[in-house]
Amino acid sequence: MSITIHPSVDKGMTPAADNFSGGTLRCKCSSNPVEVSVSSQCAHNHVCGCTMCWKPEGAMFAQIAVVPRDSVKVTQNEDRLKVVNESAAIKRHACSECGAHMYGRIEDSNHPFHGLDFIHTELSDEDGWEPPQFAAFVSSIIESGTNPDKMGEIRRHLHDQGLEPYDCLSPTLMDVIATHTAKQKGVL
Repeated sequence: MSITIHPSVDKGMTPAADNFSGGTLRCKCSSNPVEVSVSSQCAHNHVCGCTMCWKPEGAMFAQIAVVPRDSVKVTQNEDRLKVVNESAAIKRHACSECGAHMYGRIEDSNHPFHGLDFIHTELSDEDGWEPPQFAAFVSSIIESGTNPDKMGEIRRHLHDQGLEPYDCLSPTLMDVIATHTAKQKGVL
C-alpha cells in the first residue's frame, strides 16, 4: 500500500525559516483567486484526519495550522468566500468556486482557541512556514473510507515521518483546552 498523507508531507518537510513573517494564501482557482494575507508565522501545524477539514485532491489528511486572528486579512475576492457549516465551532471560509478552505475562525469568545484562525499553509507559495508537527484525529480517516485494517501501517508511516499520531489533538493543545475549561469553572 502506498500511503499518501498530504502533498506537503509526502514531498518532504523542510524546517521553518528563521524570522519568517507570513505570506499569501491563494485558493485553487486558476485565474483571479481568493487571496488571504497572513502576517505571522503559524503555530501547531499538523495533519488532520477529520472529515470537516479541506484536503487537497488525493490527500488522506488535511494540513492545518493556527495564527493570531488579527494577522489574517482577505485581500482579494472576499465576496467568493462562504462559510461551509454555520453550526460548526470553526467557521471555515471556503472559496465558493474551487472549494478550498482559506481560513477558519472561531466566533465564540468562550472557546479555548478563540482569537486564533486556522489556515492551510500549503495554499502559500512562500517557503518558511512551520512544517507539520503531529497528526490529529487519525482514526477519523476511517470515516472517509480508509480501510481500518490499514491503520497500523498508516500510524507507523506517520510516526516515521516525524508526525506523532493522535486520535485527538496533541497533548499540548489538549492541555490548553483543559486549562481553559478549568479556568471557566473556577478551579484554576
